[in-house]
Amino acid sequence: MACPPCPPSPLARVRLEDVAPHDGAAAPGYARAVGALAASLARRGAAVLELPAADAAVLRCALESARAFFRGRHAAYLYRAGRTLEDGELSPACMADAFRCLGKAARAALCAIARHLRLRTDVFNQLLDDTPLPDNEVSSSELLVAYSHEQLQSGHTLMGCPSRSSMPQVDRGFVTLVASDYPGIEVCDPNGHWYLADGVSGPNNLLLLTGRALSHVTAGLCPISQYRVTNENRASLTFRLVPHANAILDCSPILAAGHCIRQVYQPIPASQFMDDSYAEEHAVSSHLEEPSESQGNFVSDPSLRSVLSDPLSGAFLEDAMVLQCGHSFGGVMLKKVIEMARCTICNGEVDPSSLFPNLVFCYEQL
Repeated sequence: MACPPCPPSPLARVRLEDVAPHDGAAAPGYARAVGALAASLARRGAAVLELPAADAAVLRCALESARAFFRGRHAAYLYRAGRTLEDGELSPACMADAFRCLGKAARAALCAIARHLRLRTDVFNQLLDDTPLPDNEVSSSELLVAYSHEQLQSGHTLMGCPSRSSMPQVDRGFVTLVASDYPGIEVCDPNGHWYLADGVSGPNNLLLLTGRALSHVTAGLCPISQYRVTNENRASLTFRLVPHANAILDCSPILAAGHCIRQVYQPIPASQFMDDSYAEEHAVSSHLEEPSESQGNFVSDPSLRSVLSDPLSGAFLEDAMVLQCGHSFGGVMLKKVIEMARCTICNGEVDPSSLFPNLVFCYEQL
């Protein structure tokens, strides 16, 4: 009799204090915490950061203020540090404090990932906004504050994806942290299996995901997290750590550390990289009501192009082919994936002989 498959390993739960940057000798548990975080990202596509009580209290305030601010409406507010509110514009309470707490945690996670790759923990700092942020400058990183109440009647979630069978998405930045008061995010592991990643939700638990910019500067050594939002009744804070516009994304630190770099990872201005990847982020759905001026920066519904586009280039899928892992590519990006012999989304191996046409996309194009 065949043995039953082994259950998937749980997400690593790492205390923020254990992976925080330090001066001098590292604490005894630092190496273990860094290793656990990196292993969870590689095997499960995500990890969990546990916040200290003071930071958890700040995020609890921010989540509660989101519910009060939206007053039961399905909506979202995009907050950036340094941005001046326009006349008549209101913002949920605690946003500045929440932005600071999440920014600190995101930078600590980035430092831990760098350390795991045998790099200096501050190697990516030059690609980020200055801390503290200079006067009259707006942060490139962003905090999306969202609220939703049960399933939307049209069958779409707040993140712009169909409920329960939402379209997969990846983020453009380095790392993404999500805090919520109710579970609602599924992550795809490297084997193509979807699982509920934030089953234990709360302001002291941050779901850690990795984005395209981090994959690029690490020459693909850090895989891209692929996730989808299933939404019932939740308030959420989504912080995206993004490179500043004048940064150049290159793999020179990875090369200096002795890692091999494929030709596809060429230096690119961060502004161009982010623009090229913009179509891959699904927008916030606001189909129930048009947002009022008092609710700040809202994002509109995703276009059909974002649904029928290549997951890397943003171009319409032509002659789309499905890989063993279930991801689809077309045109130039398909050739690159075959050359690399790796799926650039989940890092799964690619066997050219196993490719088959994606008839769904072929039908949509007709």
